[in-house]
Amino acid sequence: MAFENPRLSRDDLLNLARERLRRVVDQYIQTEAQVHALEQGTFRVVIFGSARIKPQDEIYQRIFRISHALAEHGIDVVTGGGPGLMEAANSGVADVGERRSRSYGLPIDIPSLQEPINKHLDIKSSHRRFTSRLDEFMRLSNAIVVAPGGIGTMLELIYIWQLLQVGLTNDRPVILFGREIWGGLLKWMHDVLLAHGYISASDFRWITLVDTEEEVINLLLVAYERFMQAEKEHARTEEETDRTITEKVLASAPTPTELTEEGTGG
Repeated sequence: MAFENPRLSRDDLLNLARERLRRVVDQYIQTEAQVHALEQGTFRVVIFGSARIKPQDEIYQRIFRISHALAEHGIDVVTGGGPGLMEAANSGVADVGERRSRSYGLPIDIPSLQEPINKHLDIKSSHRRFTSRLDEFMRLSNAIVVAPGGIGTMLELIYIWQLLQVGLTNDRPVILFGREIWGGLLKWMHDVLLAHGYISASDFRWITLVDTEEEVINLLLVAYERFMQAEKEHARTEEETDRTITEKVLASAPTPTELTEEGTGG
């Protein structure tokens, strides 16, 4: 192998390694595009949330009921495949009899994390890097629900938000579930980041903050119905479909509350 050739300088070896990496990345991008094309035609909701929540916790039961309701309508649910709220979402799908939906899990294979894979997955896609896992979440999702969670959940939210902000992914609704958890973050972003000009007011346009499981389900059903209508028409591009779904969800969302201490629960 060229990497073992003693006659090559360090710079030569480095250039060869970089070229090999470039080819691998190009092949990955092409293959991902092919997979994405084959996966079209099914509406999927990604649900992010804490791995630390127990089945007896109220939020576990709420996520279970949301996922169960989605599965009853034939909507696929995608999670990180681990315990906690991920398990709640996947088990909500599995609990539906004679279902038409599938339960996806994208577990992360990091020994130090020691996060067990839950047993309610129809489709499992393991990852060794957070970056590839986050990209697959984006590839699979038509809508995002961000349930209460910690640093990992915040990473997922911010990564998706960044891609939406710079236009590297098509529009999709991002529903933050839990004003007590996420209201303070939005208020800080509004009062500090927006006030200093680090972000724009338009950066909030994909985000909907809700408090009840009924609101989450209703907004997702609006998105699903819009998606199915577009599938029947076959008249719009994928980008146009995603944009109109997002606009429809935002129009159906509860009337936005001013980002004040009272409004955000912060």
